[in-house]
Amino acid sequence: MDYEELATMAEEQNQSERKESGKRGRKPGRKVSTEKIDMKAKLERSRQSARECRARKKLRYQYLEELVTDREKAVVELRQELEKLYNWAMEVEAGRCPDGLQELLEEMGAMKQE
Repeated sequence: MDYEELATMAEEQNQSERKESGKRGRKPGRKVSTEKIDMKAKLERSRQSARECRARKKLRYQYLEELVTDREKAVVELRQELEKLYNWAMEVEAGRCPDGLQELLEEMGAMKQE
């Protein structure tokens, strides 16, 4: 073998070694699979977050509905009391002592003495 043949063989060997070990760029099999795994994990986190958000929203609406119901009951009770007091005032103006007024005055008097 002469010098030129040896040089050619050495170049071919170097090129084949470089191609095997020195590949640059992305590796299609690995990168895609990790991206898919990342996307699946991201989608699952997103779904879980959405479920939690809906659950929080549901609880908040339940809480607000309970508040509204309680306030509506309080309004009804206050309207009934107002109507009762209005009727008592009408009877007092007419010169009569309404039912329950005497008991209320006695209760208030007992509270003041304590």
